[in-house]
Amino acid sequence: MPSQTHAIANGKLSKSKTDVSGIESLIRSLLKKHTTPFMIIRESVLKKQYERFRKCLPEVTPYYAIKANPHPKIIKTFIKLGASFDVASAAEMKQVLRLGASPSKIIFANTIKRVEDIITARKRRVRLMTFDNEPELYKLSEHYPGAHVLVRIKVENQGSMVELSLKFGADPENAFVLLRKAKSLGLVPMGVSFHVGSQSKNVENYLQALEISAKIFEEAEENGMPLKVMDIGGGFPIQHFDSEIGVNFERMAAQIRKQMKLLFDRRVRFIAEPGRFLVGPSGILVTQVIGRTFRNNKNYYYLNDGIYQDFSGMVFDHCKYEFKTFRRGQKFLSTLAGPTCDSFDTLSVNEEIPELYLNDVVFVKNIGAYSSASACSGFNGFEPAKIVII
Repeated sequence: MPSQTHAIANGKLSKSKTDVSGIESLIRSLLKKHTTPFMIIRESVLKKQYERFRKCLPEVTPYYAIKANPHPKIIKTFIKLGASFDVASAAEMKQVLRLGASPSKIIFANTIKRVEDIITARKRRVRLMTFDNEPELYKLSEHYPGAHVLVRIKVENQGSMVELSLKFGADPENAFVLLRKAKSLGLVPMGVSFHVGSQSKNVENYLQALEISAKIFEEAEENGMPLKVMDIGGGFPIQHFDSEIGVNFERMAAQIRKQMKLLFDRRVRFIAEPGRFLVGPSGILVTQVIGRTFRNNKNYYYLNDGIYQDFSGMVFDHCKYEFKTFRRGQKFLSTLAGPTCDSFDTLSVNEEIPELYLNDVVFVKNIGAYSSASACSGFNGFEPAKIVII
């Protein structure tokens, strides 16, 4: 296949404005070293997002949810920045520990845990974990007596891309009873946890959840069991499209911070579990056109990455992405599809893009989270994109 650099040399790829031009220049330079598809992860953006979170919510300790993207270099970057980590299994736990994270900076934030994973947590001294039901407490008390536990409650997920309260969370009115049960079984009740759902643009979800949680803290205090930790979960949104509206983390964080100060004692320790927010903006997926046809009165382009690879977030994360090309000029209604033999592997049937040719680049920004992490390995013989850390 002719390289994209050859296509560039032949012209027809225009110059563009500042940010887009910088990204296009970066992609062009990397195309000289790497074949597509590849995923660019920019360490500078990881650092920027981490510092942005700390600046907007200085009272909240971020525990990076590694399920968003568990690449070792990403985890190492966050370790250097001083981050803590949210893991959901023994495998994730072992990975962050192996890379240098401290057990005291890990939360085992899966409310349903395998016995083997609980035993691993005990052996590796990872004490902090979540639960949302009584049977889990018996399991924990048997295999990890003395574990520090947060009760995860069910809260509103209105407007979130993925509603996590459909699967997790105790009814808030039962929260204190469960914490008291935890104590009676030899566990250490530490506080409350919630999750407003993934890519939550509705700040009311956080504000209502904090109000409900504060009442549980009050009930616990009144009954002689003061709580110490408030886990506000993840779900902090990012922009996937350049012109997307309704996403303003700074404004959202200011309202959350105000609510925390209003409702909780200063001694309460706040933590959060951001994943997409920290890693999503760092990622740029670079693909190329490997075939084209004209079907249903539209241009139809086949890319060398698809639903079974790094666009897996379109299924598992209900995510939509903005497809960009180097070409300029008149745009036509087009379809973009992945490389596999499955018709399900269709990315968009109504994309407005300039006419493309064999080997032309199609790239997507803000795709660092829930993409390569949930990609299939080798379906139909097509591997996910190589990750290039810069």
